[in-house]
Amino acid sequence: MTVIMKRIRELYEQHKEFIMEVIHFGMVGVINTLMGWVIMALLYNLIHMNYWLSSGISYFIGSVFSYHANGKLTFKVENKDKWLPWRFAANIIICYLAAFSVAQPLVTHLLSLGQKSYSKALMDNVAMLLGMCIFIVMNFFGQKILVFRKVKQKEED
Repeated sequence: MTVIMKRIRELYEQHKEFIMEVIHFGMVGVINTLMGWVIMALLYNLIHMNYWLSSGISYFIGSVFSYHANGKLTFKVENKDKWLPWRFAANIIICYLAAFSVAQPLVTHLLSLGQKSYSKALMDNVAMLLGMCIFIVMNFFGQKILVFRKVKQKEED
């Protein structure tokens, strides 16, 4: 048992930074997702905005929060270059369009396979939930690899 625990500890130490990034990203994501879902649901179900407009507005608001929270808390970026906000915006747009473009037809197809028919509102709400899940995974790796990437500086002797 101690050999296993030792190996787990070694693995943790080797990947500690990544593990902490995932945990912090998850914490920011929970807040962001709850806020985003409330905004999206209100806009779609109460104000009757369409699928794209309600999810788009929600993601714009959530992205502003996410930019600041993930930059400081998750990826601890101190040196912000002038391209950082543009890389962040491009990442969000690409992840959003990819996730929500896949989610809506996928849910529509899957829910139409059975004998029962579902309302457009139910299918769109399920699609928005699936789109959020796809977006989260894509967004984490996009932010880690493209946006808040760590630039190694050359050590001078």
